[in-house]
Amino acid sequence: MKQTILVVEDDKMIRELVSLYLQNAGYNVIEAEDGEEAKTSFLTHHPCLVILDLMLPKQSGEEVCEWIRQQERNEASIIMLSAKAQISDKIAGLKMGADDYITKPFDADELVAHVEAVLRRTGQFCQKITYNGLCIKPRKGEVLLYDHPITLTKYEFNLLYYFMENPNIILSREQLLRQIYPHAETNVLDRTIDAHIKKLREKVEEDTSCPKRIQTVRGMGYKFVDA
Repeated sequence: MKQTILVVEDDKMIRELVSLYLQNAGYNVIEAEDGEEAKTSFLTHHPCLVILDLMLPKQSGEEVCEWIRQQERNEASIIMLSAKAQISDKIAGLKMGADDYITKPFDADELVAHVEAVLRRTGQFCQKITYNGLCIKPRKGEVLLYDHPITLTKYEFNLLYYFMENPNIILSREQLLRQIYPHAETNVLDRTIDAHIKKLREKVEEDTSCPKRIQTVRGMGYKFVDA
């Protein structure tokens, strides 16, 4: 399960360099070039960590940091990037809610090392799978849709977790039945899965008449689409 990092930086060259190094280190990376895009990406992708430049268009890094810390169920770590190198600036950033503070110019390998150090301290709180605003936290038994909690039954949760662990793969009704009823007799009917999926769609789909996440593959089963 790859951890997701949001890189917020208006300088395209720096943003792409940082993203490349993080991807090579095994992280899933989302990019944003201004404060407003950073907020949208945060709610959509639920990153474990945000690398946040302070000098941003539209909304400053300080404003974005404050907004992130105000979000309920927020578990993301923040590493600030800034050309301000005074001790007072670093202290202000850390008091604002940052977990680390790196001054520009910086070495990309050093930045990755800082990321790894922060996630060693906080990563155990950040086990999640996220696709297009839908986030499941298997260790906590939580599901969020655009940062709003969703209440699922045990069977619905197990179904969704199995789907999100296997995106874009057609799963037969038999596979799904084995997943949520591992010890059931063979008389558990296929329509039991259909009933669970109907209820699950009512909670995770914007339009159940045209589901975009959990799609029916006629004659074969169901597929969770990650886009």
